[in-house]
Amino acid sequence: MKYTEKELNAFGLASESIPRHVAIIMDGNGRWAKARGQMRSAGHRAGVDALRDIIRFSSDSGVEALTVYAFSTENKKRPPEEIGVLCGLLIEYFKKEIDELDENRVRIKSIGDLSWFPENVQAAVLNAEARTAENEGLKLNIALNYGSQAEIVRAVKYAAAVARKENREPEKEDFEAGLYTAGLPPVDLLIRTSGEERISNFLLYQLAYAELYFTDVYWPDFTKEEYIKALTAFAKRSRRFGGLTAK
Repeated sequence: MKYTEKELNAFGLASESIPRHVAIIMDGNGRWAKARGQMRSAGHRAGVDALRDIIRFSSDSGVEALTVYAFSTENKKRPPEEIGVLCGLLIEYFKKEIDELDENRVRIKSIGDLSWFPENVQAAVLNAEARTAENEGLKLNIALNYGSQAEIVRAVKYAAAVARKENREPEKEDFEAGLYTAGLPPVDLLIRTSGEERISNFLLYQLAYAELYFTDVYWPDFTKEEYIKALTAFAKRSRRFGGLTAK
């Protein structure tokens, strides 16, 4: 259910200052677990719980698109046991959450090379995409086996192929149509948790004019209240896009 303007104001927010597209690098699950003397798997599970609340608040506050970095191309270097846990959590997440996501009109899409994952993971993701494909609410993009440099190479090849077929020079629009995020607005706000201040090969093209927000909070502790802090900070930024007048 969408918040009214009065409800948003109670959080210190306003509809006109809500970013259209938020991207999040969900970092710090392992360190969160280590600090508590727990296995890394416990951190990943707690991270899934945190994501649930952020998706819900994004949907209710009027964010148009939310893109989360769930598994990078570099994450494939992690121990097989940890990758197995992550795959299991993906399947579990879609099994448990798909009804609520669908009821709230959330549209799910994976970005990245899904073919690397086991068939049961692929099936869980593709089923969620198919079930929510016609939904017109929050566009939830889950980056799985995603790397922005590989995405850019893919988009360049796509643009070149389209232009070659039509016997013309490639255009910016051709390139953008080849991105996983084709049709979505550029990222307005990038959030990274756990104290790291890197982009880490995430949405390099889409982040061209994004506001960056870094927090020391580990992802499992990134509550709705922490999210509101990030949205409030975004609302205070002066966005000139290279010009002199803030927008």
